[in-house]
Amino acid sequence: QLQLVESGGGLVQPGGSLRLSCAASGFTLDYYAIGWFRQAPGKEREGVSCISSSASSTNYADSVKGRFTISRDNAKNTVYLQMNTLKPEDTAVYYCVKYSSGRCLGYFGMDYWGKGTLVTVSS
Repeated sequence: QLQLVESGGGLVQPGGSLRLSCAASGFTLDYYAIGWFRQAPGKEREGVSCISSSASSTNYADSVKGRFTISRDNAKNTVYLQMNTLKPEDTAVYYCVKYSSGRCLGYFGMDYWGKGTLVTVSS
């Protein structure tokens, strides 16, 4: 059974860091782009970052550029999101998503979602 499981969320103070993991099971990540989305309370879900299957292409929302870094370890079947200099506005449930191709396609072409991990940035 294909699954994406996020981990690494929690409570952190402003300016702190967290690393989220997205572990895949039931399929091999190698051939697919993987993205991170987030949804804050009362807001629409938004794209945060994406990495292509070969890791040759990454993209980031303007709000996280320079602070977040996406990476993948295909040997571990896992994608990571390193989040630094966290701000209260980063508070959200973070979801990883699998695309149906090796390219990041924005808000299109996703076929599987994880259940999410909560990140809370607060003093």
